[in-house]
Amino acid sequence: MRPEGHRWWRRLLATALGLAVLCAAGVAAAWPLTPSVSDAAARVRSRLAPHQAPVLARLPFPDRVGEAIVATEDSRFYAHWGIDLQGVLRAALHVASPGDAGGATLDQQLAKNLWTGNSGLLAKLEQVELSLKLEARYSKHELLRLYLAMAYFGHSYYGLPAATEGYFGVSPDAVSWAQASLLAGLVQAPTAYDPYRHFDLARRRQQHVLDRLVATKVLTRAAASAAYRASLALRPA
Repeated sequence: MRPEGHRWWRRLLATALGLAVLCAAGVAAAWPLTPSVSDAAARVRSRLAPHQAPVLARLPFPDRVGEAIVATEDSRFYAHWGIDLQGVLRAALHVASPGDAGGATLDQQLAKNLWTGNSGLLAKLEQVELSLKLEARYSKHELLRLYLAMAYFGHSYYGLPAATEGYFGVSPDAVSWAQASLLAGLVQAPTAYDPYRHFDLARRRQQHVLDRLVATKVLTRAAASAAYRASLALRPA
């Protein structure tokens, strides 16, 4: 490699290290300024209480809805520490693959729904800090349980138990892959993908979720195709 090339790589490495140090310093400085996340479960219960929705006490077994949401919303959930740098980079370069959440992890969505709401750049920065705090305090299984417990699935169904009972008349443990993929597709836009009012769009979204389950090797293509053909057994609206 030419000397100019060596210098370019050294500058790039120095810049990356400098940014990493600045980011670490920023996280350390902001840590005491952001709320504690020890009350996450209490915040979930408070969110559910006005709707008289049951609390999800444990992850379902099998956890088909959780697997479908991870595959669709945050496929690197079990690999990152609250912030998916690869997702952020893809979003910044506008090359995110279909279904990527644009860098917003499940942790960040939890932070937004339980603490910050949608209020601009400062809120997004706070969500990053809270995501790191969530990862430091809770296991991945507990974080997924909190997410499923408070997610909104449309039709005033807050939390997974209310959604599976409301749409299908079954418990979270008993949903099929067909039903799980439909539910996982709702969390992004419950009104737009309402299966009663916009069935064709809901089915298109369901197919996308099944494609993500194949891409992440949770399902085979044959199993995903069978799930798409299976009856949803939706209860009357």
